[in-house]
Amino acid sequence: MRAEDSPARDVADGGNQGGQRFRVGAPPPSVTRLCGAALAVAGLVVVASWATLRDLRAALQTLGQAGAIADTLLLLLGMAAIALIVPGARSLLLARRADTALAQGDVIGARVAASAARNLAWITFGYAAAQILGLLAIEFLIANDLAVSRTFFLLPLIESSFFLILRAFWINVAIFMIAEVLVLIWGLVVALARLAPGAAGRPIRLIATFYVDVFRGLPAIINIYLIGFGIPLTGLPILKGMSQEAFAVLALTLTNGAYVAEVYRAGIESIHWSQTAAARSLGLSYMQTLRYVIVPQGVRQIIPPLLNNFIGLQKDTALVNVIGTIDAFNQSIIVASNNFNLSAVTTVAALFVLITIPQARLVDSMVARDRRRMRTGAG
Repeated sequence: MRAEDSPARDVADGGNQGGQRFRVGAPPPSVTRLCGAALAVAGLVVVASWATLRDLRAALQTLGQAGAIADTLLLLLGMAAIALIVPGARSLLLARRADTALAQGDVIGARVAASAARNLAWITFGYAAAQILGLLAIEFLIANDLAVSRTFFLLPLIESSFFLILRAFWINVAIFMIAEVLVLIWGLVVALARLAPGAAGRPIRLIATFYVDVFRGLPAIINIYLIGFGIPLTGLPILKGMSQEAFAVLALTLTNGAYVAEVYRAGIESIHWSQTAAARSLGLSYMQTLRYVIVPQGVRQIIPPLLNNFIGLQKDTALVNVIGTIDAFNQSIIVASNNFNLSAVTTVAALFVLITIPQARLVDSMVARDRRRMRTGAG
């Protein structure tokens, strides 16, 4: 084979002195079919979107909610759906530009255009998939003569019961806030007990390990039930007079304290042993070493997983309904039973989601910050 017949080509580098040349690999494959398929999929999704919006308008008319405002919103949604064609059309234009550049011998230009076309094509596929999922959700809500919407999203019932459920939701918030503080303290105590040094600390380690194993294996709802109904039956002084909310706080503290203790222990044990050796060589006692050197560094590293545990604790407050506490979930069950509709329970779900999402995003940002710090070598 002659050199000029090879798929690899020599391209002059005008910026290098001495006329140095470098070799370019094989020409890029054509992406015209891929981009054409992306544009076709975009067109089909747009047609499906308009059909779904038409079904949605018919459903709104059935509910008596159709009007100029609703029609305007549906029209805007339809116009937004058409925007999916834009990246598909651009990808096809770039694919043809890549074919033209390749025919003219411009391999580099063909590669650049083909890469951009391929990216736009996959962007089109991605947004098309997301749009299809949205359409399926809408069709699910309006299916069977709006059966799903009437069962879970009956707006008049949501509006009439919202403030009643919101007032009960503050009980969940109060239980969570109090239990949160107690879990932080109790979890640290258990973690330090599991790390008690030497032969003298062995009984303490065994007790702490037994506690962690038992309460990590015990479902929270069973623990709440046993404490909420069992302790009042014992007739123990002071404890028998506690409120249902106090029993719920106690049960959640014991259950989640076991998980948080393991998070603490992992953070403490992640600190290099040289930190302990250096502190002890300076004359610090074991407890002083933990207090001033090890625990502060360990806690700094476990903040993201601690926040994840707290999100779980926050959701576990809905389990207190098993002992009769009138929290948001129990209140929504009462409303649902009286109206034979679950829209009030949907309100509770929305409240939990609204206070959970910001915390989840905070955890993500803290994890990303820690990763950036590790990559840069910062302490």
